[in-house]
Amino acid sequence: MTAPPLWVRSRTELRRSRRRRAHSCWDHLILAPLWPKHGVNLGTLLRTCDAVGACLAVPRLRWVPEALDRGNTLRKPTCVHWVNDPLTWLDTQRADSDVLGVELADEAVRLADLAPARRRTVVVLGHESDGIPADATALLHRAVEIPMLGTGLSLNVAVAGSLVAYKLAGLV
Repeated sequence: MTAPPLWVRSRTELRRSRRRRAHSCWDHLILAPLWPKHGVNLGTLLRTCDAVGACLAVPRLRWVPEALDRGNTLRKPTCVHWVNDPLTWLDTQRADSDVLGVELADEAVRLADLAPARRRTVVVLGHESDGIPADATALLHRAVEIPMLGTGLSLNVAVAGSLVAYKLAGLV
């Protein structure tokens, strides 16, 4: 028995099923790569934010605006929060947000067990080589771990952030 052919939606059908315009600031889910290493990852995370209806929080580093401009393949306005001091910003977010770090930590929730966000959530992403700095891990409410079978210690920060964002948005 053969399977019926797949129905592939056209670009017009896809556009009709999605938002008519970019959101300004939903402020419910914020991806926060506060210690970025590579600009290309910021562009990828910006695209993920658009896909899941999230905002992006980035540090005010000299090279970040250009990396975001280069990485924004949508060419539409996106929601970006600029952070002067990551530790101070995280500390202020703790009052009205669930601050979740993507990190290998004791008592971390496995990605498969992570429930969709029910309140405002900030997803903290660390430096690709060093992870989230120790003084910032003290500001996390909880951590999520992405299990790996291979020999690498971690995923690319854009891939890890995207996986967690889709899970928190309830899209997977």
